[in-house]
Amino acid sequence: MRTLCIDIGGTGIKGNVLDITGTALAERVRIETPRPATPTEVIATAVEVGRRLGAFDRISCGFPGVVEHGVVRTAPNLDGEWNGYPLADELEKRLGKPCRAANDADLHGLAAIEGHGVEMVLTLGTGMGSGLYIDGRCVWNLELGHHNYEGDETYEDRVSDAVRKKIGNKKWRRRVGAIVSRLAPIFNYRRLYLGGGNAARLIPADLPANVAIVDNKLGITGGLKLWAEDRTIVP
Repeated sequence: MRTLCIDIGGTGIKGNVLDITGTALAERVRIETPRPATPTEVIATAVEVGRRLGAFDRISCGFPGVVEHGVVRTAPNLDGEWNGYPLADELEKRLGKPCRAANDADLHGLAAIEGHGVEMVLTLGTGMGSGLYIDGRCVWNLELGHHNYEGDETYEDRVSDAVRKKIGNKKWRRRVGAIVSRLAPIFNYRRLYLGGGNAARLIPADLPANVAIVDNKLGITGGLKLWAEDRTIVP
């Protein structure tokens, strides 16, 4: 069983074909996210990613926003009218294989977690994604990044990639550390994972012992979890 895993991001749309063990069967394909990032343009790019990767039997897609039963509800870092867009159905129609779709940070975390107790993931890229898991089950569509951090400023406003470029990596790392410290006594997670493209800019020694930096490639491999036989919660 070959799964085409697509990861739609604010700056890039990535994909690969994986076998049931998560082993890549091709070279990863990445295409810049088109601007404006409207549904028509983004889906056309995602389809092109899939077509470059050869044969596959099914599709999973991570998307940077709220996704319910394969339908997009929000897309804060993209453009155009996404609310109500049938993402899974459209990819299924265009690529000719069954498709499941979910929030990209949720999928990233599903590939990272150990499956015991309360675990969380924060993805640090164009914006800030988040995921929450209880004994391996995902609490879908948390979207903590859009919660107010202070005043009208959100968590994402504090640590987005645009802000990082403006204030520099050193100050950005301090802001990430402050967010980690704020979340710890609220969620009392056993383990927190920091992923996304900018997680590599963090310094492991600066982080608490129960916080780990994980590979950004998990955003693709997490897609396999949408097809797991024991998947009892549908996003």
